[in-house]
Amino acid sequence: MGTTQRRRPELAAFLRSRRARVTPGDVGMPPGFRRRTPGLRREEVAQLSGVGVTWYTWLEQGRPINASAQVLDAVARTLRLDAPEREHLYHLAEVPYTSSPEALVQTVGPEIHGIIDALDPHPAVVYNSRYDILTANCAYRDLFYPVATPADGTPNALWSLFTAPEEDCPLRFRDVELPVMVATLRAAYGLHAGEPAWEGFIRGLSTVSPLFTRLWESGDVAEPGRRVKVFRHAEVGELRMTSVSLSVNGMPECRVVVYTPDDEETEQRTALLRERREWPPLDMRNPAP
Repeated sequence: MGTTQRRRPELAAFLRSRRARVTPGDVGMPPGFRRRTPGLRREEVAQLSGVGVTWYTWLEQGRPINASAQVLDAVARTLRLDAPEREHLYHLAEVPYTSSPEALVQTVGPEIHGIIDALDPHPAVVYNSRYDILTANCAYRDLFYPVATPADGTPNALWSLFTAPEEDCPLRFRDVELPVMVATLRAAYGLHAGEPAWEGFIRGLSTVSPLFTRLWESGDVAEPGRRVKVFRHAEVGELRMTSVSLSVNGMPECRVVVYTPDDEETEQRTALLRERREWPPLDMRNPAP
């Protein structure tokens, strides 16, 4: 059996099971009489979703019909699907999935804070898709201090790198690294185009950095991934670090980025940097102005 033939029966069973758990009262409808099974009827789901009864019936029967993202979203709202269920519906219907555009996560729980702190002496940070810094450990501060903030007061890695004078930028090979970061930002921007917070961020950074404007206008996109980055530090010299991005369950559009020494010399210099550290642990929950 082909992929479509296998998925359609699963789609039919999934829709029936979700429909059975939603009562008329859940969606503001009178209970009515002579309901042979619990939950909504097919025609009620169709009506509440704004689609034809025949079309929805065929969808629930697993027939090979096409469904748009807009229609699937309407059905998902009627059936009160949560985010994992919505994604599952998309996959079974063979429609490209995108997460619902929601406000970016701006806080992390104590467990994530503890993990990031425990990774010291390896620099570690939690970014959302706009490169807002949600939490970071002291070793990250060793590399990126000081952390700059845009007008909304949220520490942001891109803002720091693009507003610092070139001679003070911690990244070597800016001409290679910064285009990749902007391309990663643009890939995330597709889910948030038109949102005031995002548009304000892009506009603000474009105002203060002609370089960012030029890179943004290139239209390039990229995904986060493993890279070797070279940092320069006034006290210990050059540091070659491998960056690895890890997703965080329950935190959509967020990732943990951990930097590990790429060679023995960097390992030694990282240890030396830790010994010379003079500031207390960095707490991005209450960042200094």
